[in-house]
Amino acid sequence: MPGLEDLYREIILDHYRTPRNRGELDPPAISAEGYNPLCGDEIRVFISVENGVVSDVRFNGSGCSISQSSTSMMTTAIKGKTVAEVRKIVRRFKHMMTLDEEGDTSPVDESLNLGDLEALQGVVKFPVRIKCATLGWNTLLDALNASPHP
Repeated sequence: MPGLEDLYREIILDHYRTPRNRGELDPPAISAEGYNPLCGDEIRVFISVENGVVSDVRFNGSGCSISQSSTSMMTTAIKGKTVAEVRKIVRRFKHMMTLDEEGDTSPVDESLNLGDLEALQGVVKFPVRIKCATLGWNTLLDALNASPHP
């Protein structure tokens, strides 16, 4: 499917060239930092949760097109979602990337539509790049786990 691969490549490049939700949030937003020592990618995620809903999310950092575009796509996918919905999206994305968390036996909602995030599915063909694609997601989980919100 060369046409589909081209479309996916364009989606990734679009998010890399014009990242969504780039920037920082002031406290009381929670933030976490992630670093991939294999390639030097760095991500910092800022998240505001109000009444159990992600009211705003931002990120900054530097790295390859995969880490930056994946994090940009992540921010658009989770804004306005409940924390429980965000955790389901993270679980579904990481499952797509074939990275089920060790010891996590919660079911994966295979019917959950990931939209543009599915453009990153081709990364699984390059195992070394999976860490690039999931860096922002793991950093998001770190921020959520540091949050006083369930």
